[in-house]
Order: sequence, then structure tokens, then C-alpha cells
Amino acid sequence: MTSAPDLSTLDADELRQLASRLMEEMRGKQALIDKLTHEMAILKRLKFVASSEAYSGEQQRMLFETLDTDIEALTAEIEQLAPTKPAEDDGKKQPKRAPLPAALPRKEIRHDPDSTTCTCGCQLQRIGEDVAEKLDYQPGVFTVERHIRGKWVCRQCETLVQAPVPPQIIDKGIPTAGLLAHVLVAKYQDHLPLYRQSGIFGRAGLAIPDSTLAQWVGVCGVQLQPLVDALRQELLAQPVLHADETPVAMLKPGNGKTHRAYLWSYCSTSMSTMKAVVFDFAESRAGRHAGDFLGDWRGTLVCDNYVAYKALFRQGMMEAGCMAHARRKFHELYANHQSQIAEEALKLFGVLYDVERQVQGLDIDARRAIRQQLGKPAADTLHAWLLAQRQRVPDGSATAKAIDYSLGRWGPLTHYLDDGAVPIDNNWVENQIRPIALGKKNWLFAGSLRAGQRAAAVMTLLHSARLNGHDVHAYMKDVLERLPTLPASRISDLLPHRWTPA
Repeated sequence: MTSAPDLSTLDADELRQLASRLMEEMRGKQALIDKLTHEMAILKRLKFVASSEAYSGEQQRMLFETLDTDIEALTAEIEQLAPTKPAEDDGKKQPKRAPLPAALPRKEIRHDPDSTTCTCGCQLQRIGEDVAEKLDYQPGVFTVERHIRGKWVCRQCETLVQAPVPPQIIDKGIPTAGLLAHVLVAKYQDHLPLYRQSGIFGRAGLAIPDSTLAQWVGVCGVQLQPLVDALRQELLAQPVLHADETPVAMLKPGNGKTHRAYLWSYCSTSMSTMKAVVFDFAESRAGRHAGDFLGDWRGTLVCDNYVAYKALFRQGMMEAGCMAHARRKFHELYANHQSQIAEEALKLFGVLYDVERQVQGLDIDARRAIRQQLGKPAADTLHAWLLAQRQRVPDGSATAKAIDYSLGRWGPLTHYLDDGAVPIDNNWVENQIRPIALGKKNWLFAGSLRAGQRAAAVMTLLHSARLNGHDVHAYMKDVLERLPTLPASRISDLLPHRWTPA
């Protein structure tokens, strides 16, 4: 952050330029605040309108919890943008938070000054303390952390000294980083909606309302976004990426129905030293979403034959196909009809994959050399066989369609033979999506782009942590503890592929 200029050293023209720049920044911030405020008003109205729509009880509850989360996230963003205002006494009493149950176990954490000697040389005397209680959670058990900040005073010069309040992701909130990490992991990794978590917490001794959990998730989503943005930038520095997309049912307030949205996935290859996956939520499967995410990136993209990617290749990206997609079409023929042609095709595809097993763990140059020596002749044999078989099968048959797919995409399918950094198929990214696809029956996005983007952001961090072999709860807890005090210049220290426990 740059320091403020010394106004006394600026001449009239420089002052005018500074004033003009500050006014422009203020207008931009105000426009964004107005946009977010309008979006919040829409969400609040939807929350009341949705109660009369034809949702099942579970759908309606999930919709409400996501709307509450969206509203809290918007509130956090507006507070970050708006200038800090001094507290004013308007005569209204602020609601008081109910004390945490006395029966919960407590652990004292004391915060005292580094030195109890005053600057005047006198010994400070303890005159009292401030106590803040934070709610922590280990599966099945709630505990309370009592943060005690002693007050020390110098009798000689009447100086009061007290340790500062430890910064937190949720300012003045009661949850510890461990409890917040548990809620995020349960919701976005284990696919437990907040209302189910509330019931689980109730059995542990303290029923936390759905709305409170939604507020916590909303604030965490806003605070974690810069980390996700940093991971995206590092991912786009990779020369080869996988891409895939999976449909997600999204509730749409206003018509009482679900809408098909998509979760796009981009990840580094299994051969890359950087292990990361970034999810991007979009309301459709249009190719512009991939274009917006990838931007000016011009590496090699491994993907299926979906038409949305075609415009990217016309702009200069290199296309690499997925051999597993081509093989899968013959596998379906063999599994469903015991086709002899399909059986022979599977054997020829198997030779290509035998070569890939041999090159696992080798560097790029060695991998390319073996592929050229062994893989290319095997691919030429498969290509000649496909051409010969195509002459023998009738047009429009399932076998013809399987052969035509491989022949029509032969260039992208065999691109990996000439580049040791490119994988043979797109299975790596499909494996990253699979846990999400398996959990879709237990979660739905509400009818807002913001809810999907927040889920994609948190899942990006959790799944990237898993890819790097981390305990996802330990990773998220450490991130939430360190993020409030970490300078922006060091935020990359918390990226999953660089993270080490504090």
C-alpha cells in the first residue's frame, strides 16, 4: 500500500490531479456500493417471495440458507468499500449476544504485554482484564476459548497498557478458525447443508441457527476470494491445462423450478509440479465463460470435443484431445453388444496406454522420446485399422459413429505424442470433478450467481489442498488463522501447493 502524499509539497496542478484521481476512485467505489446494495435488496425480496413458491421443505430451507449467506457476503463487501464512520449514539440499544453455555469446557488463553515495565521506568500494575469467549469445535464436542487480556497501568504516569485484540476473519465474532473451517469443510467438501450441520451441533450441546452459520460462510467467502484469485493467476502460468464442465441444479427464485447451471473446472496436469484445480461457476455452458476465465492464456488445453472450446483454438490456444473419450465409445459398444470390432479397437487403444504406463515419472524429454519410439507406431497402426474398418461398416451405425469420432479428431487426439508435457487424456480433471458430482444429491446452489461463485471458490481451496496431500481441515483452519494478519504481498504463502503449517 502506497503512503499518502505530503500535500504541502504539491503545487496547484498536482493538487488538482490528486483531487481528480481521488474523486474518480470515490465515484467508482460508490457505483460498486450502489450495485451491491441493489443486489442485496433483490435477495431480500426473493427471500420473502420464495416462501410462497412450490419448493419442497428441504429445497426451501437450502434456498433460505444460501440467500442468508449471499446477503451476509454482500454486507461484508459493502463494509470493505464504504469509508469507516465513527460510532454514533442514536438512542437505540444494540442487541446483546447470548452468553455461551456455562457447562461447556473452557480453555484460558492469556494475552499480556511483552513488557510490564512502563516507558518511564516504573513497574506496571495489573488493574483488571477484558475477556472474550470464542466457540471452538472438534467433531462431537464444543469447547470455549477464553481470551483474557490483562489491563496494566503505571501509577506514576497513569499509562494504560493492554495487549491488542487478536485479529480474526470475522471481526468480533464468536467462532474460532477451527469452527469456521469445520463448517466450510462440511458444507463444501462433505456436502452437508447448513441446516443439517445445525442439527449435528444441537446433538453436541449447542444448536447454532442456520442463519448464523450462513453469516459465517458469507464472510469467509469474501475473505478467501483474494487467495482464490492468486491461485487462478498461478494456474494460468502453466503451459498445459485440463478443462471440463459438469451440470449443477440451481434453484431459481421467481419460477419455483431448478435451472441447469455449470461448474467449470481447470487444473494443472498430473505431470506438473504444481498441483491445483480452480472451479468457476457459471449460469450456462456457453463458451464465453471459458474465454473469460482463460483470458489471454495461450497454452495447450486438454479437453473433450465440446464446441464451446472451438473459439479458443481459433484465437491461438493449442488443442489436445482426450484419448479416453475415443476409447470409451468402443468400450460402450463392447459392453452393450459384445462387438468384435470394438474388442479389437480396445486392444489397440490398450497398446497406447501401455506406453503411457512406461513413461510415468520420466521428464518431458524422455517421455517424448519413448512416445515417438513406441507410441507413434502404435497410433499409426490404430489409425490405419480405423480407416480400414470404416469401409466395412454401414453409415449411421453405432460402430461408424465411434470410428468417425476418432478419425475426425485424430490430430488433437495424437497431439500428446509430440509434446512430453501433454497427457494422453482428460481423466485427471474428470477425477477432480467426480467427488463433486457424487455429492450433488446432497447440495444445490441457490438462484444466485454469487452463491455458486462462493461455493466454487471454497471448493477450489479445499480440493487443491487435497491434491497436495494436505488434511483439508488443518489447511483451512491455518489459512483462516493467518489470513487476517498476512500482508497482501505474502498471500501466495497460503496457496495449497506452497502451504506449510504455521
